Amino acid sequence: MADLEEIYQHFQNKLSSLQCMLDLSAADLPQQKIKKLGQEVLGLGRMLEEFEKCVDQQKEQLLQLKELEKLFQNYLESVQHMKDNFPAHIPKRKSPVKDNKPADNQPAWAEKTKKISRNFAKEMDYITTREYESIPHYMKGRVSYEQLNAVVEGINTAVAAKYKILCQPLKALNNHSRKLQQRFKDQETKDTRGQFFVVEEDMHEFTQMKVDKRFQGILNMLRQCQRLREVKK
Repeated sequence: MADLEEIYQHFQNKLSSLQCMLDLSAADLPQQKIKKLGQEVLGLGRMLEEFEKCVDQQKEQLLQLKELEKLFQNYLESVQHMKDNFPAHIPKRKSPVKDNKPADNQPAWAEKTKKISRNFAKEMDYITTREYESIPHYMKGRVSYEQLNAVVEGINTAVAAKYKILCQPLKALNNHSRKLQQRFKDQETKDTRGQFFVVEEDMHEFTQMKVDKRFQGILNMLRQCQRLREVKK
């Protein structure tokens, strides 16, 4: 502001000086004075041209700043949208799994319950967005990323509940849990030995999920992403 005021004052002084000289133009002015008057007018003209160029440059910069502001506003809205629609399931980092197979002279569930006593069961990793995009469209259909990971969470819930019961001593269980524990042991086969697994009955027992055609399609997608495998009876 100080610079603008100085420029304004400078022009006012120049214009006042020129006005004074013009007022005296009725009288005969010396040639030298007339020449000086012409130089003052030309000087003011050049200065005005420079100011016009400067104003044009400032206008151009202002337009660029407005475009930049619009761009940043779009970025801000995109970030806010991602924040408001953050996926409920965050893929976890995969940890190496040690393949500790049970001894042949022990039931498979007995070895697993030793591991489970520390952490009931290893959770299935959630599907990443990259993996979801890689699933063929004919297989994926209308199933969303969130719906797919909701099934992952349901399976994790069933596995954790099942192996929590398996690792409990019999006397700590009620009648229903004792029957479940016995069923779990009876379902163990050589193909499931050393593996965590659930069956359709477990999903009904421990979750509210419907084991229907859509659910079977999601299992196919999880197999596609190498999250689980099917074991035939």
